[in-house]
Amino acid sequence: MRTVAIYSLGGTIAMTTDPDTGGVVPALSAHDLLATVPGLDALDINLRVHDFCRVPGASLTFENLASLSEAINAMLDGGEADGVVVTQGTDTIEETAFFLDLCHAHEAPVIVTGAMRNPTMAGPDGPGNLYAAVVAAADLRLRESGCLVVMGDEIHVARHVRKSHTTSPAAFTSPGAGPLGRIAEDRVHLVGRLPDRPAPMKPLAQGARVGLYTVSLGDDGALLGRWADACDGLVVAAFGVGHVPQQLVDALEQLATRVPVVLASRIGSGPVLTHTYGFAGSEADLIKRGLIPAGSLSPYQARLLLHQLIAHGTERDAIAATFTMFAN
Repeated sequence: MRTVAIYSLGGTIAMTTDPDTGGVVPALSAHDLLATVPGLDALDINLRVHDFCRVPGASLTFENLASLSEAINAMLDGGEADGVVVTQGTDTIEETAFFLDLCHAHEAPVIVTGAMRNPTMAGPDGPGNLYAAVVAAADLRLRESGCLVVMGDEIHVARHVRKSHTTSPAAFTSPGAGPLGRIAEDRVHLVGRLPDRPAPMKPLAQGARVGLYTVSLGDDGALLGRWADACDGLVVAAFGVGHVPQQLVDALEQLATRVPVVLASRIGSGPVLTHTYGFAGSEADLIKRGLIPAGSLSPYQARLLLHQLIAHGTERDAIAATFTMFAN
């Protein structure tokens, strides 16, 4: 019999109606969630349940994620489980999964899941997602895969997964990569290779304040100047393959002399280029001025990685080298 540890963080999957407001709030415990899932007993998997917290996904913090990562690693250090499932709100699943993947130090897979339809709605997807996540966490095919997301019977790599719709049960996709595999008849069916992963980092909650600045049409750079004394690092979500209005170039160059500035794309799929365009404000121009390309990471993932690197006291050249690992 294999053992799967379940950590419940709240979110839509754990919500029920608040009698005072009439809206749904995270109130169900991990045991309550398991009670809604038919067929778990037939899987012959031992479940160890941890009520970690009960908050909406939007309210999770670096402190929450660092504590969760430390708890998971400590539990796996003791050989207490063969896999881990984390349930939480879908608003921040892609960020939680990437953070946990950066800090995961074991062969046992960590599976993050949630629900798009809360338990008070017709056809809630939480029970099915939780069932599939338990199957994935216990499957030997996913050892050494790091942290994954399982939603709608699809398995997604933390680096590639995106929430791409606000309400659809099929909201989670991996643009440009596709799912790693699928769950069918209580088995994992892989359609891609397991991801290459960097050495694990110690999860840190404090020590850095990293901003995220989204470039938009007509941006004259006036607001960008306010970031100068407000952050230890900045991620710029640029147009297309890494372009900004030329009015921002000088401000970004000056900022990059003071703190690490990472150049990401606001598109949501595809990499930041490095040497194709040559105009002022192009990706090549900005990299020459000291900005660090984010590769294929989303702005949100780039912010998480930069936060961890700065918190660890990583020098700029080493930060750039780390981001190079995520070029594809």
